[in-house]
Amino acid sequence: MSKPALTVYLAAPRGFCAGVDRAIKIVEMALEKWGAPVFVRHEIVHNKFVVDDLRAKGAVFVEELEDCPNDRPVIFSAHGVPKAVPAEAARREMVYVDATCPLVSKVHIEAERHAAAGLQIIMIGHTGHPETVGTMGQLPDGEVLLVETEEDVAKVTVRDETKLAFVTQTTLSVDDTAGIVAALQARFPAIVGPHKEDICYATTNRQAAVKAIAGKVDALLVVGAPNSSNSRRLVEVAAKGGCGYSQLVGRATEIDWRALEGIKSVGLSAGASAPEVLVEEVIDAFSERYNVTTKLIETAQENVEFKVPRILRVPA
Repeated sequence: MSKPALTVYLAAPRGFCAGVDRAIKIVEMALEKWGAPVFVRHEIVHNKFVVDDLRAKGAVFVEELEDCPNDRPVIFSAHGVPKAVPAEAARREMVYVDATCPLVSKVHIEAERHAAAGLQIIMIGHTGHPETVGTMGQLPDGEVLLVETEEDVAKVTVRDETKLAFVTQTTLSVDDTAGIVAALQARFPAIVGPHKEDICYATTNRQAAVKAIAGKVDALLVVGAPNSSNSRRLVEVAAKGGCGYSQLVGRATEIDWRALEGIKSVGLSAGASAPEVLVEEVIDAFSERYNVTTKLIETAQENVEFKVPRILRVPA
């Protein structure tokens, strides 16, 4: 019995970004330098496959610094940490390596610069997300106020409407964030924004690629973890872009085949913390059921690379 035809539109860019790639390398290099175990505060990136692979190599993942012994190295995740965390590690004389994505660190520096200029900061982000917690934790309580929606902008209470700045989480929806920024600027005309967009290049590029595909496919799958903000935003972008069925899947085993019955085309992307091997796994799963033709939809090319911290570099 012949298999039905299916066109798979493959988004590019997709998958690992430079910050994720750097963070994973940091854990691997730390294990090579110091041996196992190396402790990691929070998941190094939000992907179970990646975390399980590093755990098998000797990484131990914990949620708080207090769960780490003083005599083993600890790594801070790509999402960033409040200032109190490295300060406590230094007090305990621990060896620590900061794997915070440089683009997240850029937002931290922005927040500190605005605070030094006497501005109170409004952060656009998601409550409880480690990146938001880390950014807000760069300054004393009350200096960074969080808004998640345009409705939140109407309710936020500030110290002085003429002395405000805003920053954003790097993994938000570009379109949704634009609406919140517009609401902030309408309510607080004097508010100062970043010199350059806080939403990172990888988030922006992946969303643009999904937009280019969403209107031409019967369904769109995003490979990524449920706790990955940028992956979840891709699903939302696909839905808003006209795709009737968009879904997040961690692995090929999570595909709902009944929901895909009768489709002739499917889009496929991956969040910034999802490895390409999982995308290939999904394509293989489709190939078992369909006669697959793949079409690459490339909207940008990426050649960004971030250096690892000096403490891990091997002398030339």
